[in-house]
Formats: sequence, structure tokens, C-alpha cells
Amino acid sequence: MELKSYQRAFLRSSAQSLDPVVYVGKEGLTDGVIKALDEALTAHELVKVRFQNSKDEINEISRDLEKATLSTLVATTGFTSVFFRQDSKSKDRIYRI
Repeated sequence: MELKSYQRAFLRSSAQSLDPVVYVGKEGLTDGVIKALDEALTAHELVKVRFQNSKDEINEISRDLEKATLSTLVATTGFTSVFFRQDSKSKDRIYRI
């Protein structure tokens, strides 16, 4: 999903109050991380991912997570990335984009 700038700004501001739900450890991108992010996106739609290591690979891992979970990378700041995937099947969607 391609986000417009005002949508991206809205999601970034909404994510500021969120705590990271998924953590990427020293092993980097694993099947467990992908599964955890997929489940978190299904439950919450907007999810923060915190990177413990892999400082030089954050952008690359974030792009790989985006593709693997069919989500949208909203922003990457420092050691944190924000992902969004709207649940089109649910009637109680949290974010109406």
C-alpha cells in the first residue's frame, strides 16, 4: 500500500505512544521475527519493531520485513521501525486510511 504524506504523518504520530511489540535480536531477521510481526500486525495494524543489534542493517532488514509481511514501512528512526497493515476484513479497524 502506497501511503500519502499526510497518511504517513498520521501513522507516525499515532505510533509515538506505542511500545515496541517485536524485537529483532543479534540473529537478525529470522522466521520467528517474521511470524511475530505478522501476528502483531493482524492484532494491532500499527506496530513498532525495535532492533537490538544490526545497526548497519536496519534499513535492509526493515525492507525485508515489509515484503515478508505484506505491510508498509511507515518510518525508521534510530533503532526503531514502524509498520502498518490495514485489516480490511475487520469491521472494527483501528486506523481508517
